[in-house]
Amino acid sequence: METVLNDVPWSAEPYSIKRHGVQITNCDSEPVQTPGCIQAHGVLVAFRLADLAIQQVSENVGRLLGIEADDLLGKPLTALVGDAGARRLQTFLTSEPTDRNPLYYQTQALGTANAPFHLIVHLNEGVGLLELEPSAPDDAGPDFYGLVKKSIVRLQGVTSVQEFCQVACDEVRQLTGLDRVMAYYFHEDGSGEVIAEARREDLHPWLGLHYPAHDIPQPAREIFKRIWIRPLPDASGDVAEMVPLANPDTGRGLDMTYCGLRGASVMYTEYLRNMGVGASLTLSMRYSGRLWGLIAGHHVTATPFPWQVRAACELLAQTVSLQLAYVEERQHERYRARMQAAHLTALASVAPNGDLSKLTQASPTLLDGIQSCGAAVYQHDKWSTVGDVPGPSELAELAAWLRPLLSATVGESQPLYATDRLSAVHPAAAGYADVASGLLAIPLSRTARHLILWFRPAVAQTVSWAGNPSDAPTVLGPHGPRLTPRASFALWQESVTARSLPWTTAEREAALYLRTLVMDLVVSRAEELGALNSELASSNEELDAFAYVASHDLKEPLRGIHRHAALLKKEIQAGRALDAQALERLEAVTRLAVRMDGLLDALLHFSRVGRLELQPQMEDLNEVLAESIEMLGPQPAEAHCSIRVPRPLPNVLGDRVRIREIFTNLIGNAIKYNDKAERWVEIGYIDPQDTTSLLLASDTPAVRNQTIYYVRDNGIGIAVKHRAQVFGIFKRLHPRDAFGGGTGAGLTIARRLVERHGGLLWLTSALGEGSTFFFTLAASEEAG
Repeated sequence: METVLNDVPWSAEPYSIKRHGVQITNCDSEPVQTPGCIQAHGVLVAFRLADLAIQQVSENVGRLLGIEADDLLGKPLTALVGDAGARRLQTFLTSEPTDRNPLYYQTQALGTANAPFHLIVHLNEGVGLLELEPSAPDDAGPDFYGLVKKSIVRLQGVTSVQEFCQVACDEVRQLTGLDRVMAYYFHEDGSGEVIAEARREDLHPWLGLHYPAHDIPQPAREIFKRIWIRPLPDASGDVAEMVPLANPDTGRGLDMTYCGLRGASVMYTEYLRNMGVGASLTLSMRYSGRLWGLIAGHHVTATPFPWQVRAACELLAQTVSLQLAYVEERQHERYRARMQAAHLTALASVAPNGDLSKLTQASPTLLDGIQSCGAAVYQHDKWSTVGDVPGPSELAELAAWLRPLLSATVGESQPLYATDRLSAVHPAAAGYADVASGLLAIPLSRTARHLILWFRPAVAQTVSWAGNPSDAPTVLGPHGPRLTPRASFALWQESVTARSLPWTTAEREAALYLRTLVMDLVVSRAEELGALNSELASSNEELDAFAYVASHDLKEPLRGIHRHAALLKKEIQAGRALDAQALERLEAVTRLAVRMDGLLDALLHFSRVGRLELQPQMEDLNEVLAESIEMLGPQPAEAHCSIRVPRPLPNVLGDRVRIREIFTNLIGNAIKYNDKAERWVEIGYIDPQDTTSLLLASDTPAVRNQTIYYVRDNGIGIAVKHRAQVFGIFKRLHPRDAFGGGTGAGLTIARRLVERHGGLLWLTSALGEGSTFFFTLAASEEAG
């Protein structure tokens, strides 16, 4: 977004604070990147990269070098630095990373006086920028490398952010000799706070003072995201305008963002003078791509900042920013670990039954995690609380206000709501600000019906401002009305009410992590309940089947036995001899008793199938099938039935005995229920990739990436209306003695054994043509 000055975007119109003055009513409008002027203690030269031709030069070049600007413009750099100097510069530009990165490359005697100058060069937007700074004889100074190395060692030894910033201030002051060095931290609202300070003992302390956001306007903050150091050796020093103001190639003002000589903001220099500061040196403190704060150094009088000092400070600023992330993260991590441990321990009491009210009852509670005065959980239309919280009716009203806000965040990466000024956004909360000026809330469902809330009380704060934060006076300058920095820096205090301590990033993350744990627990509990309900439904079906068997199938032979026994008793009581009819009745009793015994055995076996523990291991299905056929004994031969296996079966993970029983039941039924002259049974499988098999019917269950096994016959078939019935226990579609008799439990047991392996059993059939029984062993892992 372009900044507008006098209705003309300064990025497109050449402008000079020296020539045009300042006519602004907002600090964010000052053209700090293209001031059109430099600090007059040095010289700035802009040159074309293609031919090293000088395009712009500061007007003070005549005073400092004895060469007039008109004698340099349009000429190659050799006119300024000589042939050898130009060649060295060309080599330097091609070999070093100078794009938007000012680098010192030599000290050279220049001008008519042959005075030494430090030469610092960089590129910006395709323009070469050469800064010339006078070099003093004693510029070498102390061992800055040793000083910076010592500073880095000290910084690595601290564990808290406040201590880290204090060490940084101490080290910068020792490097520079400045009267005062402050660590200035930016709050979320843009205001700043002095959190560490190293100063001359006779200076008034500024530690703890707050500064309004407009003291460091947005354009300046944007520049500090790009540069590490900003020197201003003389806050009252003259400025020198660029000649010409516009670059001849682009027609635009010169972007001096990375120039150490860049002319200082008029607002900033007035600001410093109002504070009684003669010189300043400012370093960036960055964290994760944002401007975390500044290290601001002040000196009462003007003082030079040689390039060696600046280079050492710049290195230190970069080290501070890199180390800051580590120190802050380590400090937060200790707090995170404590919160996480408390939450995990608290959830352990919830896990057995999913009752979240335990989070407010057992130790530790929610208060032992995130620092708060009270917490509340809403689940199953009931509030559970711990600590100081609003009353029940107030909680209900607050939840009704919160739910739409939280519902809107559920699909986002951070589904929570946090504020340290609840009554400012929800006036109804003013009545309980003493316990709930701060609120942190997370939803536990998509509609935010279930909630966890943390509360913080109002903190009686008195913010100490360095002057009135609302003080933004304007004056009538030579070019119209403009904003001017406040002149009073007397301590101005603002009482802050109905406001709690803010919720930190670590606390928000801990709340979100707890939400994830609770949601996982809720989902897990739902899955467990679903599995239990499924098992219960299955058990109920089996219980119904047992009740039917007990009341019908088992009673039928008992009634026969009772009837025949009663008749025999009468005949014996009448003294009659046992004739053929009596003997027939005794045979019937025997037959019914045998049937009763078979039914009881089948029922007992079926009940055990639901409880038995499988012993799965890798098995060769070909061996299992051979054992199953062997268990059928002479049945296939007596029925003149051939057994077909089109191709070898694969290996599976399963219980050998139970899989053998599945085959035995399915093959036995296929042989039994067949009225053809030539009978056959085919056992095979369908690969997971083969979805076009002609064997599969359109109503085949959705089984993905599983091998499907089948037992196919050319028997009597099953009518569509009877297909579900055949799997019922003791259900027979024919008279009990037809097709060799039997209890009718075989298919029921086979299906149960397949389900115990995590698979499915189903069939397709054509009446009079035959049936195919399919099954999967989903829990198994196939092997080659």
